[in-house]
Amino acid sequence: MEPAKKVRTKKKIADDASIISLYMNQVLSKNEEPKNVFVFCKDNGIDETDFYTFFGSIDALKQEIWAAFFENVQTTIQSDASYETYSDKNKLLTLYFSLFELLTLNRSYILFSLKENKDGLKNLKTLKLFRTHFKSFIASIIESNDTGNDKLKRVSKPIFQEGAWVQFLFLLKFWMDDTSKGFEKTDVLIEKSVNTVVDLLDTKPLESLFDLGKFLWKEKMN
Repeated sequence: MEPAKKVRTKKKIADDASIISLYMNQVLSKNEEPKNVFVFCKDNGIDETDFYTFFGSIDALKQEIWAAFFENVQTTIQSDASYETYSDKNKLLTLYFSLFELLTLNRSYILFSLKENKDGLKNLKTLKLFRTHFKSFIASIIESNDTGNDKLKRVSKPIFQEGAWVQFLFLLKFWMDDTSKGFEKTDVLIEKSVNTVVDLLDTKPLESLFDLGKFLWKEKMN
């Protein structure tokens, strides 16, 4: 009688989406990051070569997760034919509400990803690719403005992009700390902050700034 042959377990053939899913599930289940690519691949039954086909490191993978979040939102927004007819204000509102809707669906991962960087979001390396996509999208809003109103031309594109990015980080921090039902306070802040940014490109920003200031003071005191 021939000895039983050892059956070799075939490694999973991975793609970028499946690797992202495996990584997010693992860190949330274990509440810690894998120590290195070898450990991650071993834990999930995939070849390291498959991992490196799509990502150069764990840090690169974390950046791509955030980039995928933005690309998902961008695809959704641009699939709506009426989007191009929106005002600057409504384009920004659509972007922010869509982003935070997706982030809320992935809130557990977002909080894990940013838990040690709540006070340093500006310098968070994980958001590097996300920031690039975000600023490019903001630039597209400026470039598509052909209504004859030249208010956007008074502010250079880089300044408006950076201003919108700082605004997003501010909203992100607020949302992370928001404990209101359905994150309704974040929704209110999104509207007020977008109104302020759009008005700052016009000639009457003070009313919106005052309104935003009152809201933030009230939230700080409650």
